Amino acid sequence: MTTQQDPLGPIGRLAAHRELDPGGLARRAEAEENEVRAVLRGSSREPDVLRRLAPVLGLHAGDLFVLAGAPVPEDLAPLDAAAGRSIPCLVRRFVLLPPEARDEVLGLVRSLPQEERTEPVPVPRPYEEYPPGFGGVLLRMLANRNLNWNGSVRVLHTLAGLYVSAATIGGVGRGTVELTHHLLADFAIVLGIPVGDLTAMAGPVAEGGRRLSDPVPVLHSAGPDAAVLIRELSRLSAGQVRRVDSEVGAALGRTS
Repeated sequence: MTTQQDPLGPIGRLAAHRELDPGGLARRAEAEENEVRAVLRGSSREPDVLRRLAPVLGLHAGDLFVLAGAPVPEDLAPLDAAAGRSIPCLVRRFVLLPPEARDEVLGLVRSLPQEERTEPVPVPRPYEEYPPGFGGVLLRMLANRNLNWNGSVRVLHTLAGLYVSAATIGGVGRGTVELTHHLLADFAIVLGIPVGDLTAMAGPVAEGGRRLSDPVPVLHSAGPDAAVLIRELSRLSAGQVRRVDSEVGAALGRTS
């Protein structure tokens, strides 16, 4: 959480953690340095600058909007909310595949065409409106991967071995559940963001617990691939996700 003693927003803390200077970021993003400095301070949500900074920082543009506290544009939001219901089961089976089969599945996902949006982006429910704090940022990033509280619980269990209730996930967003470094490490696996980066972005709220240099246990070697899969699935329709799920099932049959 940004405080009076902390002049940087989450994006600025990430840049500081990586020892990136605003001038260099501005040049690489082909943006004005004063605009980049404003984003790093958390005082600007200029959409064009956020889109330009995202590839420079190696983050998905939708995540950068969330980190800046800006509304996620429609083209960066999940295409089909109904598709989210299939993601946890698909991920649970995907991690059982050998590396070459996972690559084939990811290739299929990337090859599927972008369909037209048929429903508006859902408005967050009242319980999904979070107070200021990095817990809410985490849950908004999960939502931008088409994962609600229940879906997040199931995927966190599959990829990180974390077994908690949906209410606990909601508590993270509301700030009533302590955001420890260990918990951040679990979220990092699902989000596909290095835990050091995620902890730096979280700021003082996550300074307790383990040191950044401490090793983070990985339940599945497929974790990085699964994080990419989740991110890519968010742009697909429910029908396309079902097609991917069928391919995962067929691949499991061939490897059994």
